[in-house]
Amino acid sequence: MKFSNNNTIPYKGFVSREDRNKSYGHKSGVIWFTGLPASGKSTIAHTLEKVLFDHGIKVYILDGDNIRRGLNADLGFSPDERRENLRRISEVAKLFVDAGIILLAAFVSPYRKDREFIKEKIGKEDFIEVYVKCPVDICEKRDPKGMYLKAKSGIIKNYTGVSAPYEEPESPDLVVETDKLSIKEAVQKVLNYLREKGWIK
Repeated sequence: MKFSNNNTIPYKGFVSREDRNKSYGHKSGVIWFTGLPASGKSTIAHTLEKVLFDHGIKVYILDGDNIRRGLNADLGFSPDERRENLRRISEVAKLFVDAGIILLAAFVSPYRKDREFIKEKIGKEDFIEVYVKCPVDICEKRDPKGMYLKAKSGIIKNYTGVSAPYEEPESPDLVVETDKLSIKEAVQKVLNYLREKGWIK
């Protein structure tokens, strides 16, 4: 069901994003971790969140499983439902950016077109795409939830890496190869990039 928003007018508050960025001492934006299931997206993102938090950075994380238990619990995994899942997440992400927060988003987000949509929606200057790269056979061996096995058994349909495709990023801002780097090294690589981009000091 679609609702018209023609009669809604956004209220301009008295505290701007720029005010918050200045007060917090860092830029706000979205770091989007994409990659195959069990490639290490969530582990890297949660570890990075703790490091940033311990350094006084206003940071929050949105993770695929958590979002699908609440906000997007009504969505499945067809291409259209995946697209709607990411559309909703991008709208939430924009609110976090306006709130002056660095948002870490860990989602498979398998289609290039959808990731480009998210980037355009949030704004290229506020968006960093991190490709968490790992061969599918290693992801399957790591798989802590046994999802690959369920997908191969036909229990789970449209599972990325098994019965649904993953389109590798063609020009991500950063590539983290988790079959070659430890979690600590992967997190440090992202931190170094954030400093290079001037998001944090």
